[in-house]
Amino acid sequence: MAGPVHYEVYIRKTAPAPWSLQMATEDRAHAVQTAEDMLSDNRAAAVRVTKETLDPDTMEFNSVTVLTRGAPEVLRKRVVPEDQAGPRCSAPQDFYTPHARELIGRVLEDWLGRNGVTAFELLHRPDLAERLEASGVELQHAIQKIAVPESQDVGQPVHDLMRHYQKLSDQALERVVAAGRRSLFPSLEDCSIADIAHRMAGQPDRAFIMGGVVCGALTGLRGGRLRLDRLMDLAERAPMDGAPHAMVMVPIEQLLCEMLGARTSLADVLGPSLDQGASLAAVVRMVAPLEINALIAQDPRLALQVPAVDGPAARLGARLEAGQFPLLSAALARMVLRELMSPRRLRPNDAAGEIDILRTLAMTLTVTAGRLLTLDEVQTAFNERSKAIVTADFVAAYVKPCTTVLCEAEALTRLCENVTGIGNKRSAARWLSACVGSLRFESEMRAQSGTQTAAQKLGVLAGLQRAVRACGLTERDDEEISAAIGTVGGAVEAEARIVMMLARSPAPLLQKLSVLLRLAAGETAPLGPAADRAKAEAVKLFRAPESRAVLSAAPEALAPLKGLMQAAGLAA
Repeated sequence: MAGPVHYEVYIRKTAPAPWSLQMATEDRAHAVQTAEDMLSDNRAAAVRVTKETLDPDTMEFNSVTVLTRGAPEVLRKRVVPEDQAGPRCSAPQDFYTPHARELIGRVLEDWLGRNGVTAFELLHRPDLAERLEASGVELQHAIQKIAVPESQDVGQPVHDLMRHYQKLSDQALERVVAAGRRSLFPSLEDCSIADIAHRMAGQPDRAFIMGGVVCGALTGLRGGRLRLDRLMDLAERAPMDGAPHAMVMVPIEQLLCEMLGARTSLADVLGPSLDQGASLAAVVRMVAPLEINALIAQDPRLALQVPAVDGPAARLGARLEAGQFPLLSAALARMVLRELMSPRRLRPNDAAGEIDILRTLAMTLTVTAGRLLTLDEVQTAFNERSKAIVTADFVAAYVKPCTTVLCEAEALTRLCENVTGIGNKRSAARWLSACVGSLRFESEMRAQSGTQTAAQKLGVLAGLQRAVRACGLTERDDEEISAAIGTVGGAVEAEARIVMMLARSPAPLLQKLSVLLRLAAGETAPLGPAADRAKAEAVKLFRAPESRAVLSAAPEALAPLKGLMQAAGLAA
């Protein structure tokens, strides 16, 4: 929705000078003419006019350039701080840091995927190092992908960086191959991993050697499920405590972080039948089983949305529950947030199901907030995801199964309830407002044909109005939508003359008052004209002399009606 608009005039007095604001005006022609005059009078070397539109949802200005004239801007060479100058990796050991392994995993993603391994394994398995060396162009392309962007950051020529990283990669691969030739990595067929850990205590290369031992145990295994099962076997056979225990668990955790960070491995571990939303819910259950099980105990319906975790994933979940692998827990939790903030659909062919799984993920992640993630991080992720479910494409797919406009209104109300963020709430409210304010909605509710009576339609509208009020919309949107529903309800009641028929019916006084008060309180009719007419008739009945006589004779009969009278605004 467009907000206040104004125009800003910027100038550069000389070509190298920065832009400076000269004036702001609401008149576009005046802004353009001022810029042209300043350029023609040589008061500026360049001028620019921008249109600034205020977005009332975010209270930020969106800028669009209307006019740019004069000398082009002078491109300035980027100044690189001294502490950032030079290559980021200066020795083969730098390739083993988490950031470097993550970068290796990105630039060699295709090669690692074809071989079914991770960057950590590439740096610890001689057979993989030899295979990568023999591939030729794979390594060259990876080095180029690293050198080109780094050249812009550190200010060094691309070819110098490529020669540098070629030399480092050759040294790193030669180190792994030489370790294999010297049989530096003990085989688990001859001794247990616990014995190896105790023997290597105090050795300078113990981390590198133990990494090779753990990676060697995965040789020949493809698929996340089999590889995870083998890693859990190694974790069970690790020393119980102390430095030897950490020596084994650290490389296992590093492998798990890289392995479960890949979508293909995660799908293999949790099951290929799960869609994206169910996979994320299963990951949350694996990372925080105690919290999720407690949540399911309170609401058993969540078990339908959160898949059970079994097999190797259950074994890993038990260790995560015991407090092991804290880095993996944090990495998986942040992976869930990244997927929520990505444009990828959680359930591509089921828009209503996407709302269900999104609500489930919101509940489960909120329960775990504080231990794995902060509440602000969770809210930010769901605000971003909510932007994707208020777009025209998603809303069209969401309401497509609806056969009536009332069904569409109820579905949009549920959409309003499940989105987060002020801007997203307003976007969802616009869809609902357009629906309940349409002629089609009014015509369908006022139509005489159908299985519902006028009284039943009023009850449905009252329920819809209460649901809208529970969505947490802004006051303006809430009043606008509720008023539209109330107007339709007033038209339905006026045509059926329900209030007049109740007032003139021969039914007992207390029964008529009860029905009218329910209408006036918004229980059986939406607040608006219909409720106002019911309230007016109820006041007439209370003031009638014969009614006063009946109520005075039995004052205790008013006790059941006091709550309705307060809701209708007839009692303090």
